[in-house]
Amino acid sequence: MINVIMIMVIITMDHFVNREAELKAIKERLMNGKFELIVIYGRRRVGKTRLVLEAIKSLPHVYYLAVEGDNLRHFREVAGRAFPEVRYAREDWEGLLHALKGQIIVIDEFPNMVKENPKILSLFQRAVDLDLQDSGTKLILLGSSVSVMTEKVLSYKSPLYGRRTGSMKLKPMEFPTLKEFFPQAKWEELVEIYGLTDGIPFYIARVRLPFWEWLEKELSNPVSFFRDEVDFLLRYEFSEIRTYKRILEAIALGKTTPKEIKDFTGMKHSDITPYLRNLIETDLIVREVPVTEKPSSKKGRYYVADNFLAFWFRYVYPNLSRIEEETFDVAEIREDYNHYLGRVFEKAARQLLIMLNKKGELPFKFTKIGRWWRRGEEIDLVALNEREKKALFIEVKWKELNEKQAKGILKDLERKSELVGLDGWEKSYGLVAKGVKNKEGLTENGWLVWELNDLGNRISEKT
Repeated sequence: MINVIMIMVIITMDHFVNREAELKAIKERLMNGKFELIVIYGRRRVGKTRLVLEAIKSLPHVYYLAVEGDNLRHFREVAGRAFPEVRYAREDWEGLLHALKGQIIVIDEFPNMVKENPKILSLFQRAVDLDLQDSGTKLILLGSSVSVMTEKVLSYKSPLYGRRTGSMKLKPMEFPTLKEFFPQAKWEELVEIYGLTDGIPFYIARVRLPFWEWLEKELSNPVSFFRDEVDFLLRYEFSEIRTYKRILEAIALGKTTPKEIKDFTGMKHSDITPYLRNLIETDLIVREVPVTEKPSSKKGRYYVADNFLAFWFRYVYPNLSRIEEETFDVAEIREDYNHYLGRVFEKAARQLLIMLNKKGELPFKFTKIGRWWRRGEEIDLVALNEREKKALFIEVKWKELNEKQAKGILKDLERKSELVGLDGWEKSYGLVAKGVKNKEGLTENGWLVWELNDLGNRISEKT
């Protein structure tokens, strides 16, 4: 067996958390003896590199982080340190890939190679077709530029179309995972952390407890990642970022319709549409429609895709000068934070309910869940089983409620449910809140009531 010099990579996280299903899927492909071309992509910081390195850590491999230029020479040097015979290979991509035939090859930030030389896709296609496809070679391509990976690598127009044997779009981890990072933290503090980090490992790994003490120190840190992080993310996708930042700021501040965004930015509707489309394609924003509507509905609203971006545009971006001058007080964030966490808690509650749904611990198995709104009326979550004609209406409140307040919310929920128009459906009603006093009286009326602590503990004990 060839002696291997393993490439050392510094990992920012102390240990590997979650991603069991993704890790298992990759390991199975690595051990099957067949040729594999696997594409893994997703926004920066979501943990792609960490996942793949965990999968290959005990196996001989080449790991190469692509840069903006001269990648052929750099790759040859890296591969030669892992497999010395590569040094005698022909100095082109086909020659290098042939020399690594049968090995595990991981190329990180593959979009950098595509930008440097668009012909790289055709060169890899030729190598696969003529040399690698009948071997046990494992070629794993990672990319943080979602636009490049979808348009250049995964698209049917790509030379690699039909050659890949698997693809994975890595998404942020779900809210309950934060308990694995901070086992001593209370669920309320985890929601506060989630409001900043979402489920993105890079940000989660930087947080220290107590959360508010850490945040105060981080904002006053001259080299904090807060200052340049969003510019860093946007420049990886777009050549000019000023307009995109303005649109993201509008959405983060609650301007969710095209008209509201247009008015905030001063752009014409015809000008704003391609920007919104690009932001959706790069997973920076999402477009939602009422859960009972078709995706093409004109009632769509736009939301920032992850909590970190929402937090940054709401609290950091407007105060960058004051943060630099060290005149900004984190107490200003804290005063507004409970209001901000309303939407964050709704997102967390949705994930928790989906987990309960998978376990069959709800009145019925729903097949879709989302918000509903019409003419000034809104319901936080509506879960539907269209085949069985069953609906569960849920309000989510980031508050401590007494029995009277909770009863009023549930009564109003029953009223709003009639506006949805699901006549003849079997209907259930529920409430998710930070806390509810005397909830037993509510459940006796047939309402479903979940408190954050009980719901979080119930999920974490079974996952």
